[in-house]
Amino acid sequence: MLTGPKLNGLIERYKAAMFTVNRRMTALLRDEMPGDLTLDQFAIIQYLEARDDCTSTELADVFCVGKSSITAIVTRLVDKGLIVRSPDDKDRRVLHLRLTEAGGRLAADLNERIGSLLGAYVSVFDEAEADQFIETYEKLARAVMDSGSQASEERGGGHS
Repeated sequence: MLTGPKLNGLIERYKAAMFTVNRRMTALLRDEMPGDLTLDQFAIIQYLEARDDCTSTELADVFCVGKSSITAIVTRLVDKGLIVRSPDDKDRRVLHLRLTEAGGRLAADLNERIGSLLGAYVSVFDEAEADQFIETYEKLARAVMDSGSQASEERGGGHS
């Protein structure tokens, strides 16, 4: 396990790279969005496309935001005709969220455009570097998710 000055140096390098990549990628992704679609709305569309169906509570947990924030974003997406709310068959209080046909078409179009954008950056790596980069980044994502789950449980937010 890394400690001391080596760890501190790596943290500083990570912060600098993360800041640059996040700032630039956010700007590039925003440029790909249709004029009235925000990155938060796009993220929810992407999530729904990957899962077909979810609830607002699930979105709030996944995106680490309050349910009221998710409700506002979902309402805008419903108003745009990109998602629909459907009551649960067993519990009418539960609303399932699904992409509409228009939402699915938009997701497919944006996936293609963003794939081309990201492909230009990932292609700077050779195949072995790209595999290693993605594997390492996925390992970081798992560590972040695991620590986020533990922190939520410690705060009393765990689900029984």
